[in-house]
Amino acid sequence: MTARPLPLLLLLLTCLPAAAAAQETAAVIAIPPLTTPDEKKTGAGSPAAVAWQASQLIASDLRSTAELVPIGPNQKDYYSYPEVTAPTFSRWRTLGAKFVLTGFVRSRPDGRMTVGCYVYDAVKGTELGRTGFVVAADEWRRAAHKCSGLAYTAATGAPGMFDTRIAYVAESGPANARVKRIAVMDGDGTNQSFVTAGDTLVLTPRLSPKAESVAYVSFGGGQPHVRIADLGSGEQRPLVPNGTMSFAPRFSPDGRRIVFSMQAGANTDIYVAQSDGGAVQRLTASPGIDTSPAFAPDGNRIVFESDRSGTQQLYVMNADGTDQRRISFGGGWYAAPEWSPDGEWIAFARRIPGGGSRIGIMKPDGSGEKLLTAGPSDEGPSWAASSRELVFQRAGPDGRNALYRVSLSGGEPRKTVTAQDASDPDWSGVLD
Repeated sequence: MTARPLPLLLLLLTCLPAAAAAQETAAVIAIPPLTTPDEKKTGAGSPAAVAWQASQLIASDLRSTAELVPIGPNQKDYYSYPEVTAPTFSRWRTLGAKFVLTGFVRSRPDGRMTVGCYVYDAVKGTELGRTGFVVAADEWRRAAHKCSGLAYTAATGAPGMFDTRIAYVAESGPANARVKRIAVMDGDGTNQSFVTAGDTLVLTPRLSPKAESVAYVSFGGGQPHVRIADLGSGEQRPLVPNGTMSFAPRFSPDGRRIVFSMQAGANTDIYVAQSDGGAVQRLTASPGIDTSPAFAPDGNRIVFESDRSGTQQLYVMNADGTDQRRISFGGGWYAAPEWSPDGEWIAFARRIPGGGSRIGIMKPDGSGEKLLTAGPSDEGPSWAASSRELVFQRAGPDGRNALYRVSLSGGEPRKTVTAQDASDPDWSGVLD
């Protein structure tokens, strides 16, 4: 989706300073229905229909967060086209709104649509940001997600996580013959597609930063090995072509490298390779199993798990393998670490003897550990682009896996809609 200039009145991609930092409690945002100047065009797919659907999607996006509580859209609250840039703030203040999002959809002669959105501080009566896009008629959802992201950033100062993708393992079939396929869907659970056919066991899909490709583990041929799938062309290839057992891949923040585990003799160590192929570089050489590596957002450090101390614990090292140091000391077993996009936290799954597995976070130096879920079977956390929320897998009493989201601010995890049972989630960054 490519941004295009709008008329001077509705300049795009010009964001004024965001609102103050994240709110301690959820703030109310008014979302009146997006309007359109194309009043004579009606019916499915018309600007008016798309405007109403986009309004509902924006409200749904923001309702899924812990920081914002949307009111609307209500079809009785339609406003005129000029009010997009001059809303009546008193109208929304009386409803308790701190923010208001306005917008429009209009048709173009070439069949595409222009979608524009504005976010205001309803209390001060000032504009906080604006954005807009020229899109094909069937891409209006992405434009709406971008509008949601604008509102979220204006209210919290953090990136939105709505125009994103989630990769996971889709599970189907009876318990004794589960079929597992790599699947990718939009961040709101729509637009699912399958990457693998289900003819072999697959694990741990990991998206490139902008979700152009996915690395995953395949057991095709009898032993685990990392494969890379291009989501545009569908082409696939092994990361390490020599047939060595490899697993637990993850892309670097710039997408140019993949860090992963590989078994050589009795050791399983951390290696790194260019994502487009080539020689591998060994980063660890400690006896035991070193696995589940993940880059820091600046690409200069790597967190991983290792049983070198006798139990699975978390370690941090420089990206060249130097200065390896343990950071987890809370007892039990720590696994599946992932660095938050803002660099402030490391998420993990912690297995507590007699207490199951829970999702937690700690600072990169090991301080500030906090458990976010109560288990008993929570695994595989992955960060939202906002660094304020995690998606993870939870096994139900029947053993079937599903995806849940939990906020760092607390609260009960919320189930994520997927077309099938789901495990091993990975959440992408915001798409271009």
